[in-house]
Order: sequence, then structure tokens, then C-alpha cells
Amino acid sequence: MRTFFTISLGCPKNLVDTELLLGLLVEAGYTPCEEAEEADLLLVNTCGFIQSAVEEGIEEILTLVEVKERFPAKKLVVVGCMVQRYGADLARELPEVDLFIGTEGSQDLVSRLQALASGEKIPVRLSPPTFLLDSTLPRKLSSPAHRAYMKVTEGCSNRCAYCLIPSLRGGLRSRHLADLVHEVGMLAENGVRELTLVAQDLTAYGHDLGPGAPHLVELLRALLANSDIPWFRLLYLYPTRVNAKLLEFIAANPRIVPYLDIPLQHVSDSVLKAMNRPYGRQQIEALLTQIRTILPQAAIRTTFMVGFPGETEEDVQQLAEFMQAQQLAQVGIFAYSNEEGCAAYNLPEQCSEEEKNARRQRLMELQNGISLALNQAMVGRVEKVLVEGVSRETDLLLEGRTRFQAPEIDGCVYINEGVANPGDLVDVQITEAHPYDLVGGIIGAVKT
Repeated sequence: MRTFFTISLGCPKNLVDTELLLGLLVEAGYTPCEEAEEADLLLVNTCGFIQSAVEEGIEEILTLVEVKERFPAKKLVVVGCMVQRYGADLARELPEVDLFIGTEGSQDLVSRLQALASGEKIPVRLSPPTFLLDSTLPRKLSSPAHRAYMKVTEGCSNRCAYCLIPSLRGGLRSRHLADLVHEVGMLAENGVRELTLVAQDLTAYGHDLGPGAPHLVELLRALLANSDIPWFRLLYLYPTRVNAKLLEFIAANPRIVPYLDIPLQHVSDSVLKAMNRPYGRQQIEALLTQIRTILPQAAIRTTFMVGFPGETEEDVQQLAEFMQAQQLAQVGIFAYSNEEGCAAYNLPEQCSEEEKNARRQRLMELQNGISLALNQAMVGRVEKVLVEGVSRETDLLLEGRTRFQAPEIDGCVYINEGVANPGDLVDVQITEAHPYDLVGGIIGAVKT
């Protein structure tokens, strides 16, 4: 029996790629195992978006190199964005790795492993990414059985000055509607209760498929009609493509949770222009007003980047004032990482790491207070909660999420009263609030 051990790094989109690799290996007769020491094959799916992700990937690879040094017969395979970014340089620096595959070619993993087993030395070959996942491939879910991700597009055709994704993943490629409908049917049959749609830019779905092609609203309509999954969640909505048609559709269809993940990146007009983001503060504020008019209960999540080249203290103050005024439910603050290959790499007026970290800390402290106040306003309310299972903090509590909390990204609800199983949707009365998490007890009967 051949066994394998996997590490998946990066975002949910990368996790879907890892699940494809798991499915291909299982179909080829491999069995997954929990410990690297027990595996014949060691596999790392990397992220290469920013330097911190690269460093994490190198650290995980070196940990597996140590395992291989003790068990030389093991094969070590590294795939994904970091390979696509650094290619042959990685091979020179990490000769212990037996096989490198970039973002194009992972679907051929098994045949490459067979070639490796026959003694063939496989060079690093990086091709422009063209692969597009489809529902006929043997993906094996690694998330809890009651939730899953579905990647509806690959690549990105936006050209943000700080981003490497188009060079690592290629241009926008949308899956066909019929294929996604087939996949949602399979996921529903397997008991998925929450399906999170992911893409580099979810609102760009179908824009590459030609005139008359379905876009995001048409996709959502088809997914709802062809499944009974209770919760659909949308991640990565590009600000200029969130429009009244989409918002009204969400408002009319409660199975789409009122949670809008819209990465704004900044609010200063000058910084946004330098980032090559095609909007300014006025458009952002108009969008938020429109959202709150059509979908007043929506939780709005965003990300802001501080320390972009040329950013001033005045720009950061604009961000702080905006955050205080808008009271957004969830905000992530990230320090700009100056990555070679990005359009912004050679921009003048680069900020120091000390400046970036100070600005990030200042805004995170501001958001902590905002998040706490918003959560405190929920005390006494009864909210639907999707139960994840026994809490990661203590087995004396259950843990779940409201419609307003995305898996692996936001906080959770600690359930201190009642009994439920993973995947149950229960009514929870909120009794306590913290900046990111809520506490409450189950009331009424469990809905399964």
C-alpha cells in the first residue's frame, strides 16, 4: 500500500487545488496518512503570493526534508504558486526535492510520479497556466463534511500594481455553468450544508465566455435551483462589479448569506490610483450606501493594505476616519509586501517596515474596538448558527458560525448550552460578545 502526506498552504482556492491532488492520488491507489514519517510520498502545495508565504513554504519543505533524510526512500514533491514563481531557483536551492510542479501540470501528478518511480530525472518545466478544474476530476474534500469550497474561475485579468496572481495563475478562465451545476449537485448529495464560492474575482465570473454568457447572478440562480444546500457564501467580490442586480438577488434569496467580502485595499484616491484600482473614495462610499439600502442586514468584510509606496500619514488618517465612520463588520489590515515582478516593485517612496507595522497596529486596534461594539449589539439576539463540532478551545463547548462569519477567516460562536451535531443549523441566543467571537446557548429544536 502506497501512502501520502500533504500540507496545503495559502488560501481556500489553493485548498481546492490540494483536494484535486488528493483525489488523483487516491484514485491511483494511494492512501492518505496523518504523519509524514508514515508516508511514502510527501506533498506540499505552496503559496507564493508574498514573501511571508514563501518563507512559510520553505519552512514546511525543510521540515519534510529532515524527514526524508531519516527515510531516504520517501519522495518529496512541491507544487503550486511558489514553484511557478521561482522555478529552477528552487530546484537549485532544494536538491532534496524529487519533483517540482508549478500551477500548470498538477493534473498530471500521477503520471509524473510514475516517471519518477522509473528512475527518470524530471526537470522543472514551467508552462503558462491554462488548466481549469472541472467536476469530472476526482477531487477529495478535506474540509469537514458539512462545508466545502467551490472554485468557479481560475486566474485573474485585473492588473493591481501590488499583485502577482496574473503571472502565477494566468488570465481569467471561467468554468461553464453546466459543470458547476453538476458539481453543486454532487456536493449537496454528499451532505454539504454551506458552500463557499471562491475565485480571484468572483464577480468576474463569465466575463471571458463571450456575449450572452451567464454571469454571477445567473450562476447563483442555477446553483440554488439545482441543490438544497442551505447556505451559500460569496468570497472575493470586486468593488466595481458589486451592483444593484447582485444585491437585490441576494436580498431575495436568503439561502445566500448576507455576507459581502469586498477587498477595498484603501480609500485614499491617490493610493488607489497608484495601486491601479479603478475607483476612489466617492465610489466606495456610494457602494456602501447602496449595500445598506438594499441589504441592510449585510455583514461587510474588507481588507486594507498599509505601507503602499507613497502612502502618507494623511492617507492613513483617511483610512482611520473611514473605518470609524463606516463601522464595517470585519476588516483585515495587511502591510504591503514589495514583491519583485509586481508593477509597484520599483515605485519611489517605499515605506519602511517599521512604518508599515506601526500603521497596521494602529488600524487593527481601531477595528478591535469597532468589532467589539458591533458584537455587543448582538447580545440578546437569536441567530442561526451552523455547528462545526466540539470547540477547538475546550471539549466543554461546541463551536459554530453565524451567517456573518466565514470559515477559517472570521471569528466563531462558542455554544455553552445545548446539544447538536456538526452540520446542524441551530438557533442560538447570543449572551456574550468579544471583538471577534460570540458566546451563546441553543434554544428550541435542532434543525437537521
